[in-house]
Amino acid sequence: MGHVIIGILMLAAGFFLIIKTESVLRAFGSIEWFEAHLGVEGGSRLGYKLFGFIFLFLGFVTTFGWLNDFLGWLLSPLTKYM
Repeated sequence: MGHVIIGILMLAAGFFLIIKTESVLRAFGSIEWFEAHLGVEGGSRLGYKLFGFIFLFLGFVTTFGWLNDFLGWLLSPLTKYM
């Protein structure tokens, strides 16, 4: 039951980051790495949206209890040599 609550909180954080990107940008400011690598106008906005998408995905995976399976699949190239 705890993973469902954590997953829903992560989903809410992801939606907030995607929908309220401008508010987050005003609150926390721009991130220089994003500005340098993702574009001159709006690199930080895109970066915050990417963080939001990652939170959405991880929240979805956590809510349905697929986190261990996903991490096993993601890290399988590293763990098959151990």
